[in-house]
Amino acid sequence: MFSLPANGSPLAASRKFSRVAVAVALVLGSAVASAQESRSGKVPAPQDVPYPGTVAIHVDASDTRQGIYRVHETVPVKPGPFTLLYPQWIPGDHSPTGPVAMLAGLRIEASGKPLKWTRDKYDVYAFHLDVPEGVSSLDVTFQYLSDRSGGFEMTDRMLDLEWNKVALYPAGHYSRRITFAPSVSLPAGWQFGSALETASQSGGTTTFKPVTFNNLVDSPIYAGRYFKRVDLTPPGGAPVHLDIVADAPKYLAMTPHQVQVHRNLAVQATKLFGSHHYDHYDFLFSLSDELGGNGLEHHQSSENGLGADYFTAWDDAAPGRDLLAHEYTHSWNGKFRRGADLWTPNFNVPMGDSLLWVYEGQTQYWGFVLTARAGMWTPEQFRDALAMVAANYDRNREGFQWRTLEDTTNDPTAARRAALPYRSWQMSEEYYSAGQMVWLAVDAKLRALTHDHKSLDDFARAFFGVDNGSYVTKTYTFDDVVAALDGVAKYDWASFLRQRVDTLDPPLLDGLAGTGWKLVYTEQESPYEKQYDSRPESPRHLYNFTWSIGLTMADKGLVNDVRWGGPAFKAGVSTGATIVAVNGQDYSKDVLKQAISAAKGNQTPIDLLLKYQGGYRHVAVDYHGGLQYPHLERIEGTPDYLDQIIAARK
Repeated sequence: MFSLPANGSPLAASRKFSRVAVAVALVLGSAVASAQESRSGKVPAPQDVPYPGTVAIHVDASDTRQGIYRVHETVPVKPGPFTLLYPQWIPGDHSPTGPVAMLAGLRIEASGKPLKWTRDKYDVYAFHLDVPEGVSSLDVTFQYLSDRSGGFEMTDRMLDLEWNKVALYPAGHYSRRITFAPSVSLPAGWQFGSALETASQSGGTTTFKPVTFNNLVDSPIYAGRYFKRVDLTPPGGAPVHLDIVADAPKYLAMTPHQVQVHRNLAVQATKLFGSHHYDHYDFLFSLSDELGGNGLEHHQSSENGLGADYFTAWDDAAPGRDLLAHEYTHSWNGKFRRGADLWTPNFNVPMGDSLLWVYEGQTQYWGFVLTARAGMWTPEQFRDALAMVAANYDRNREGFQWRTLEDTTNDPTAARRAALPYRSWQMSEEYYSAGQMVWLAVDAKLRALTHDHKSLDDFARAFFGVDNGSYVTKTYTFDDVVAALDGVAKYDWASFLRQRVDTLDPPLLDGLAGTGWKLVYTEQESPYEKQYDSRPESPRHLYNFTWSIGLTMADKGLVNDVRWGGPAFKAGVSTGATIVAVNGQDYSKDVLKQAISAAKGNQTPIDLLLKYQGGYRHVAVDYHGGLQYPHLERIEGTPDYLDQIIAARK
């Protein structure tokens, strides 16, 4: 998943089953499930046996005015105790975030007569009932009341249908052993994109070919009134398409250059990994200022959401353009290859996240690199984006004094991506961007060890490029990662990685020097960083004074974050306060910038008038270093590996 962490800082089985995955599942699944059973006494443990019969599920998604999905399932059953589960642990979210509170109106019937159900005493995602003698199927109906907390899931122009939110499934079986026959009804005239394969259509209702439940959950639908499908298939490769839904027809317009760079993305990813792990791949892409922004990986598709003017304001919208590359990379890293403790037999067995610095960290690395290789970023934009990441780990993550990078893999469960008052000290899911810096260092070390004959590209092809065509999950451990790196170049990779992942104050910037570049600060924002300020509708829109006075500002003077131990923090500025005035002038972004510049070289503190918790107070910020913005600068006399890393592969 592409992350937009708290406080906005710079986001299947069908052919054969992995023996490793099975082994891990048997141990993990039975252990966790046994714990479930011992506490509730009712939730059956998942077993690797087929569920008898096919579950039919129909979703009526035509009520776009009220944002209601209406669900009807027909579930084959046998008499006796029976449990239905609502998915809790969601792949890509890495946490127990299934929105069960949005399920309403649950009714279970047999032959037209209602049956009594009871929610489990300890597990709110489990629903128990007794199936009477003579009953062979249940009719299950409910509504999913689409969540609006992070933006709409359904508007009058488009929707995002995620099957895990609109499905109940039988307990006691691996999700890959339960077959579903899905169908959906959409508003008249709407078109859709999905990895699901169509069996038939009648009016606004589409029936899909039967699919295992794990693959159903892995195959969402984007649908809309204004829809466009663009062929991105690389020469000789499996089909790849960009399925776009937009707020208005004008936002679907693409220039020839824009079409080409998106085609380049599919080409460059295939050249990098030397394989594909899908029969066909669909980028599901919403361009909307109403539908919630999204980035979520799937094996044969991905959910992607950015602002409505992604194409029409192309020259001013470089930030966030790496989203498609990030989610696409997950088809190889995260969906096909996955940390062993992240694989679970169904969606209600807890996941382990310890290797997310590989799953998400290396994906974040390749997301940046592939965006540049495809030409979706210029080399300058790539470097400016990387400079902002590096600066956070130079000046804005004091939390590494008490937490390790690996410990932040617990954040999806611990924090659930909630806003944090002091991000630099608490930290949040650093396995994304700090993981990215780790893999930059690995790439630089591989190049140095082999005199630039080998690189992280070789690791990617050897580790993720195996079993071409298979999309059956193949799990790995830390030792597997080390062995694969050793296969590229012999080195003490275990110590190299542990020094960065499992120690305090890790050396996260040495990868830059290893590629021939260094981090510097000037008083001028890079063109890339300026675009954060110029696009107020951006989901990551912030005014960034992190590396100088130590503040990140949202609109209207709201303090979004305060750098722990920085000048503003020492003066007593709190996250959540509002700056009303600066040196006696009404606050604006430009007034604050001028005050920071004017304080450079003198002894007069910057006076801030704050409004906080209903009161006003003045604070004096003793900072005189001027504006500070990050850039990358070449180290003379060293090989320029960074330019080689982002060069398009021929």
